Amino acid sequence: MRILRDNGLTIVLMTLSIFTIIGMFFTGFAVYSEDLATHGAVPLTMAAYAVSGHFLSAVFENWESEFLQMSAYVVLTAFLFQRGSAESKDPDEPAAHDEERSPELGRSERNPPWPVRAGGMAEAFYRYSLGIALAVIFVLSFLLHLGYSAEDASAEAIMHGSPPVSLLQHLGSAQFWFESLQNWQSEFLSTAVLVVLSIFLRFKGSPESKPVSAPHSETGS
Repeated sequence: MRILRDNGLTIVLMTLSIFTIIGMFFTGFAVYSEDLATHGAVPLTMAAYAVSGHFLSAVFENWESEFLQMSAYVVLTAFLFQRGSAESKDPDEPAAHDEERSPELGRSERNPPWPVRAGGMAEAFYRYSLGIALAVIFVLSFLLHLGYSAEDASAEAIMHGSPPVSLLQHLGSAQFWFESLQNWQSEFLSTAVLVVLSIFLRFKGSPESKPVSAPHSETGS
């Protein structure tokens, strides 16, 4: 039970992710099978659909936008402010996690991460590792989305009697950027809405909310 209590947020979110991907798979398979039947093409098995451009392009298209949002959010909140928001540091007060501690103090604390103990380049990289990791996942998701989206576009072209599409052709196509930008805009908008709403609204118990009695001008959670 302690494991469930200590890791409940991750467990629930990963469980929801698995169930929604499964739902996406079956609904996508139904849609694609209907499309193939309409064009008189040979239907795919479920195993073939699981590695098809139609399914994987949609998966990585959404991962791409989510990790873009997260990486941008981590980086932008390190440098930019929104007075009154629970999602922002206070522009008038140094944040506790921004205060640099001496290497000697950091290494003397109980169980510091190994890059802190190692110091040097390892510690310098570790200071920005969260933003870097999220950005790397975004780039990988972008490349996977591009590859599988090009594969799907080629399959669609062949069904209509046209030649397949190359990776570079698809990268420069309006279709690919429409797929990406329609998700990017929603991610940036939803983040901006959260930043602004957290100025005026509360959710008791959430670390993303200010205390219920906090004034609107108070910044940070």
